[in-house]
Amino acid sequence: MRDPGGAAIARRVEEYWGWAAAALFLLVTVDLLTTMYAAAVVGTEAEANPLTRWALGEPLPVLVGVNLGAVVLAAVVFRGLMETYRMTPARVRPYYGLLIETWLGLLVAAGLAVFANNLSVIVLGESLL
Repeated sequence: MRDPGGAAIARRVEEYWGWAAAALFLLVTVDLLTTMYAAAVVGTEAEANPLTRWALGEPLPVLVGVNLGAVVLAAVVFRGLMETYRMTPARVRPYYGLLIETWLGLLVAAGLAVFANNLSVIVLGESLL
């Protein structure tokens, strides 16, 4: 038997993937570029994330590889999350969707905050934190 909400679920999952892509763009691509500039301004020792601090001291392909690995891991985990959303019973799916939307919103907000902090380091020479 076919789920009557199949098309609506597919549209919602596609929308979630769009928000996940935006969050990953901010948290990986934008963060990588601004972190590299910030490290050039204040040095790698100012980086709070120990894995990123280590990667900043390595050749560029290693730094990019670490970030690419993070993207792949995040995409695999998110795909699993979307599968659980599809399989969630219809009566609780709206609540689960709200939880996913809240999480994605927080990820985008975190990406914007990291971007703002990195810009502060680049322009002012010090962190907002």
